[in-house]
Amino acid sequence: MAHEKYCAVIEALHECMVACNHCYNACLEEEDVKMMANCIRLDRECADICAFLEQALVRGTPFAAELAAVCAKICEACGNECNKHVHEHCKKCAEACFKCADACRILA
Repeated sequence: MAHEKYCAVIEALHECMVACNHCYNACLEEEDVKMMANCIRLDRECADICAFLEQALVRGTPFAAELAAVCAKICEACGNECNKHVHEHCKKCAEACFKCADACRILA
């Protein structure tokens, strides 16, 4: 199966997608939601690209390297934004984003 060679990347993508979705939802519950706007936006972007790339790798996409390069860039941006905040959900999200960015860079 095509996706077997991507197991580590698929796992990192899935963990990042889950962390970003959790962070997104938790940010919406913060007292100053307006201050979290960029974090919320990047959480959505990152969760969406991670979910898409995960599915594409399972399907055996011929665009794995190109998509992984874009995903790494978005994960890095999301991780950097999350690191600006003190919330535990942001810190955990940043960690997952950086791990995923590293895995995607290797694939790219």
